Amino acid sequence: MNSRQLAPGQRRGLAGICSVCVSMALLVSSCASLPERNPLPKDSYTASRILGMSGLRFWGDEDLPFTAGLSGESTLEELRAVLPGIVGRELNILAISGGGENGAFASGLLNGWTTSGTRPQFNVVTGVSAGALIAPFAYLGSDYDHVIEQFYTQYSTEDLIKNRGLLQTIRTDAGFDTALLRLRIANYVDEAVMEAIAAEYLRGRLLFIGTTNLDAGRAVTWDIGAIAVSGIPGALDLIRDVMLASASIPVVFPPVLIEVEANGQNYDELHVDGGVSRQSFLFHLSAEEDTFQRLNIVGRGRAYVIRNSKLESTWEAVDRKILSIGARSASSMVRSQGIGDLYREYLGALKYDFDFNLAYIPNDFEADNHELFDRDYMRELYELGYEQASEGYPWDKSPPGLKPF
Repeated sequence: MNSRQLAPGQRRGLAGICSVCVSMALLVSSCASLPERNPLPKDSYTASRILGMSGLRFWGDEDLPFTAGLSGESTLEELRAVLPGIVGRELNILAISGGGENGAFASGLLNGWTTSGTRPQFNVVTGVSAGALIAPFAYLGSDYDHVIEQFYTQYSTEDLIKNRGLLQTIRTDAGFDTALLRLRIANYVDEAVMEAIAAEYLRGRLLFIGTTNLDAGRAVTWDIGAIAVSGIPGALDLIRDVMLASASIPVVFPPVLIEVEANGQNYDELHVDGGVSRQSFLFHLSAEEDTFQRLNIVGRGRAYVIRNSKLESTWEAVDRKILSIGARSASSMVRSQGIGDLYREYLGALKYDFDFNLAYIPNDFEADNHELFDRDYMRELYELGYEQASEGYPWDKSPPGLKPF
C-alpha cells in the first residue's frame, strides 16, 4: 500500500511519524557527543599491546594460561617454575558468574563459607560481570569478606549509576552513566589491593576476569595478576576498567574503551559485559585429558561454580509492551546461556577428573526487587547465601537435569 491509498488522517499520521523520525535522526547526528573511535584492525590484533605489554589478555575461547602449552615435553620442575601455585598442590578453582544485583548471593555465600571453616584457598579464580566485582576479593581471601559484603548490602541504584534521560541516551551509548560505579570500584581496588594481587600472583595463584570484545564479538580473558605485577603506569586503572567493562550491560551501561597500540599506531578496543559471551568460565576442552595429571596435583581437583541466578524459569505475566517483552526475552536468554555454560564446565570437570560443585539461587527465593540495585533485595539475598553456606552449603554435583556421572 502506498501513501495515496491511505485516508487523509492516516497520511497525516504517517507524515507525523516520519517527521519525528527525521527530527530525531537529525538531532542524533548533529548533537552526538561521543568522540569517534579508532578501532583496532583485525589483522593487527596479534601485534597489539596494552600499556606497552603483550600477554595481558587473550581470547576466551582459547586455553587458559594454566592449561595452554602443557602438551609439550616440559619437565615437572619446569612446570613448577611457571605454575608454582598449582604444580604439586591441592587444586581448587572457583568461577563466579554474572547476575547484576544477584551478585549479593555469591557475596553472602563466600562470607558464610568462611564462617563454616571449610572455605579453601583457591588456586584459580575467575569472574564475569557481577562476578568480576567479587572475584579479586574472593581471590585475596577472607580478609576481604567485608568488602564484598559492603558492596552488595550498603548501596542502592542511586549510589552506583545515574539515569541519563531519554535525550542524552539517544545521543550517547547507554541509558545510564556508570561514573559512580567506577568510583566505588576505585575506592575498593586501590594500590594496596593491587599489590596484594601481585603478591599472590608471584606465589603462582591466578585471577582472571572476562569481558566481551564487541568488535570481534568474542570473549576476552584478562590476566589480572599479570597486570598487577607488571609495575607499569596505568596498571591500576586498567584493572578497574576491566572490572567495570565486565559489569557493563550493553545499552544499559556504557561500553569501556581500552587503548591499545599496534605497529606504532594507537587504537582502541570496545569492551562490554563478559556475560554477553559467557556467564562463567573455568575449563577449556581442547587440552589433553592428562593435562592436570601432568601438574602432579595432590588428590582430586575441585571445581566450584557460583551461579548468581535461579536455574528454573519463573512464571511472569508479561505486559504487551516493547520494554516488558524485551526485558523478559533478554532475561530468559541469559538464563538459558548460563545453564549452557554450566554444562560446559561440568563436561570439563568430567574430562579432567575434577569434583564438580555448583551453587545457585534457589527457585523458592521470592523477594521482590524494585530497581536495578535494590538494597533491601540484595540484603535479603546476601543473608540467604550466608545462612546456607555457614551451615555447610549443599553443593549440587551436576547441572540441572543431569545425574552425576
